[in-house]
Amino acid sequence: MTPDDKSKERDWDREMREVDRLLAKLPAAEVKPGGRRSDPTVPRPTVAPGHRSPAPPGALGTWVRVLLGLLAGAGMTQWPYTHGCGIWLFTYLGGVCAIIAAGVWSSVASWKARLAFAHVLSVLVIMWGLALAAREVLPRVGYASMEAPWFCPDVAPTPRVRR
Repeated sequence: MTPDDKSKERDWDREMREVDRLLAKLPAAEVKPGGRRSDPTVPRPTVAPGHRSPAPPGALGTWVRVLLGLLAGAGMTQWPYTHGCGIWLFTYLGGVCAIIAAGVWSSVASWKARLAFAHVLSVLVIMWGLALAAREVLPRVGYASMEAPWFCPDVAPTPRVRR
C-alpha cells in the first residue's frame, strides 16, 4: 500500500461515530407493553364524530350482491322487447351497463371479503355483460361482418284511403 492509498482509505470508526450521533438525535420509538416493534409509532388518523369508515362487507352481503348480478345477467336473456334499433336498443344497453356495474360492485365486495368463488362468479358476470354489449355494439360500429343501425329508419305512414 502506498501512502496515497492510505489517505484515500475511509476512517470507518469516525463515520460510524457520526452515524451513532445522528441516530441519537432521532426520537425514541415507544413500544407499548404487549406491542411489537413492527407496530406503527405514527398515530392513526381518527374519524370525525358522526362519520364512520365503511366496514368491509360480510359474507352474506357479498353473496347477495353476487346473486343479484347473476340473476340480472340471466334475466337479460329474457328481454321482452325487440332491441334492434332506437329507444329500445338504448334501454337494453342501459340494462347491460347495469349488469356490468353489478358485476363490478359484487367483484369489489367479494375481493374485500376474501371470498374467492364469489369473486370468480362476479368476474363472470362482468364478462357476460361485456359479451352482451359487444353483441349489440360491434355490428353498429362496423367491426362485425353484419351492419346494424343505431336509430330506426323513418317509415312514412301509409295514407288512408277514404271511402
